Amino acid sequence: MILIGIGANLPYRDGGSPRETCDEAVAALASQGIEIKAQSRWFESAPVPASDQPWFVNGVVSVATALDPAALLARLHAVEERFGRRRSVPNAARTLDLDLLDYDGLVRDDKADPPVLPHPRLSGRAFVLLPLADIAPDWRHPVTGLDLAALIERVPPEQITRALEPTPESLRPRPGKPAK
Repeated sequence: MILIGIGANLPYRDGGSPRETCDEAVAALASQGIEIKAQSRWFESAPVPASDQPWFVNGVVSVATALDPAALLARLHAVEERFGRRRSVPNAARTLDLDLLDYDGLVRDDKADPPVLPHPRLSGRAFVLLPLADIAPDWRHPVTGLDLAALIERVPPEQITRALEPTPESLRPRPGKPAK
């Protein structure tokens, strides 16, 4: 299972919302030959670490691709750039953030040879774990072996994350159905 985290807290287009950006990002991934297998609900979350920037919209997709992890990460960065992502300081507000969370349980910890897998901060982030529970409730962390329930229980209570109402255009989990 290949998992990608999606988030945004700044609009990509004038008048567009971060949620619309996230919906468009899912479509952009599909247009890049990345098959969307399942998609979580969208969640809104307070910035981590806490700051005065706008709240984020976050979700997770499960995908299938022939790309290796490094090539997939490069493709994710290219999609971010198309949506106006500019990397400045860590944890800055952003138009789009695409994170390679897990690649079939592969463990890579060489920071000099990205990507590090699984994503080094995924186990402590409610905005990743709660959407992940929507589409892969039996997922276990490839390094620690902890299941999602145990990971979610360890998340600090100040990480406020809540599900948004689904929209008709949301893909919802549909294992085995290719993206259009």
